[in-house]
Amino acid sequence: MRPIGFSTGALAYADFRSALTILRCTKIDVVELSALRDVELLPLVSAIDALDLTQFKYISVHAPSHFRREQEPNIVDTLVAVAERGWPVIVHPDAIHDHTAWCSLGRALCLENMDKRKAIGRSADELCRVFDLLPEALFCFDIGHARQFDSTMTEAYLLLTTFAEKLRQVHVSEVNTRSKHDVLSYTSIQAFREMAHLIPVDVPLVLETPTAPGCLEAEIDRALEALPVCVAA
Repeated sequence: MRPIGFSTGALAYADFRSALTILRCTKIDVVELSALRDVELLPLVSAIDALDLTQFKYISVHAPSHFRREQEPNIVDTLVAVAERGWPVIVHPDAIHDHTAWCSLGRALCLENMDKRKAIGRSADELCRVFDLLPEALFCFDIGHARQFDSTMTEAYLLLTTFAEKLRQVHVSEVNTRSKHDVLSYTSIQAFREMAHLIPVDVPLVLETPTAPGCLEAEIDRALEALPVCVAA
């Protein structure tokens, strides 16, 4: 089975502690610690040493999705402590002001493809320009963003093949017309299955679908139906 788990933000909005409490009642061993708003980052990183994360074989941290230019040095400095643990740091390319500042994260930096609202980072061509500035960075493939940007899944194919050597993790959800994460529908499952053979079996899947505590296993089952291991190319 693919390694699979949840973003804390999908389980408890802006409350990583509550999300981790939910996960402790399961055998899930993949987690993304979410700090999508800038005010969440320092409390999260400051708490890491005191958190019980022993059940997790894979941990990543999602950086804030928006911040002011003057905040960027402090944001990067805070995330260096995460990078030093060897954990991937997921970053939206449109949030970056000064690309040179992010070089300090090295291969811990993990750039995510964007939804249709954004001006950059949506397509393989757009992401290539960002990777040219941050050549050590790895790739977080958001399959929901890719499908929302191009429902034919052509861009999803181009993203996965162009950055195959950089792929570090996959975000899984349906992204609706308002660019909000949603549970997987039948149509999104069928669309995602077309890309499953391009995602190596050892790459962690991180679900961003809003999920109630009693529905985790059902949502994992849907994600594994969408991205099964054995799919003909």
